[in-house]
Amino acid sequence: MSATIRAIGTAVPTKTLDQPAVRDLFVGQPDLGRLGRRLVPAAFDVSAVEHRHTVLEELDAATPAGAFRDEHGVLLSPSTGTRNDRYRELAPALFVAAARDAVDRAGVAPESITHVVTVSCTGFTQPGPDLDVVQELGLRRTVFRQHIGFMGCCAAFPALRIAAAFAEGDPDAVVLVVCAELCTLHVRASDDPDQIVANSVFGDGAAAVVVTADGPGLRLDDFATTVVPEGASEMAWNIGDEGFEMVLSTAVPRLVGATVAEAVAPLFERSGMRVTDIPVWAVHPGGRAIIDRTQDALGLPDEAIAASRTVLRDHGNMSSATVLFVLRQALDDGIDDGSPVVALAFGPGLTVEAARLTAVGTATASEAGRTVTGTVGTAATAGAAHATAVATASVS
Repeated sequence: MSATIRAIGTAVPTKTLDQPAVRDLFVGQPDLGRLGRRLVPAAFDVSAVEHRHTVLEELDAATPAGAFRDEHGVLLSPSTGTRNDRYRELAPALFVAAARDAVDRAGVAPESITHVVTVSCTGFTQPGPDLDVVQELGLRRTVFRQHIGFMGCCAAFPALRIAAAFAEGDPDAVVLVVCAELCTLHVRASDDPDQIVANSVFGDGAAAVVVTADGPGLRLDDFATTVVPEGASEMAWNIGDEGFEMVLSTAVPRLVGATVAEAVAPLFERSGMRVTDIPVWAVHPGGRAIIDRTQDALGLPDEAIAASRTVLRDHGNMSSATVLFVLRQALDDGIDDGSPVVALAFGPGLTVEAARLTAVGTATASEAGRTVTGTVGTAATAGAAHATAVATASVS
């Protein structure tokens, strides 16, 4: 009996940011120094990001000013408390929309879900969005709930491990995993190279999967984790007074390139496969250079990582949710039944997480759930600000 991802759902905010417009917003900040004025265009223009989504209306110069931008186009730097208030207001709608998409695509009854695992590193609140998922989807009040917080871009993998353990231990388990990240809540104008890189690639989004024992979908065959201690100071995620602070140094792609082959080796040693046996690699697009270094280190053809580049182009880096977007994109592009897949993500530590999957009955699964991407809009009610899910489905 093997755990299988039966369906992948996604959701993004309705506000789309075009990369040139965001670049111009940041490079036009009055307090930006000479170094920043050189680094901002360079970082944005080589990012391979064309557009991404945000919950912050103020990042679009055509919208009214707010807590993050004044009427003169100057970016403000609200306190961490103010940013987290926005998370508490806006995150639940993304969690719910992605979860509903996954459940609908999997064709399971909400009342059959036995476990909910939520993932997020861009905000904290209790009661948390897991309860919104339970209430809005009509899940049983007795459903088991587990939250994974502040693990960064690789956090979908421990969530999938937990889901697999539940499914393999109980043939009746139906596990819903939901990753939602509001990364743009932590942007701010800065001359710091790490912050500039973060400003150029991060976007907002949510992804969810339904995991059961067996069935059509992506079978979870094996996992591998490794830590690169020399990278601990190169990728980090800390809480500051003016938002969460990302450390993402230029050394990260080099470290990834130097260690990724060793990190995935256990998956091949235990399966008897070779790198060339894997036609699809779902590589977390932490940035263009990370994809490039991974491709070079493993000798992958362009088509093997096409889904990663598509997600980077269309959504940027959405932290923990991103690798699930890549798997969804790969399924939409087409994965042959019986084909092996390797998924990879990188997080603070420096941690490399990997999983080997196999497409099972994907022709049937693909036909049952067409390409539907949910978008989430936000609105303020007269009494209090609440996130309102506006489910828009576009079949492609």
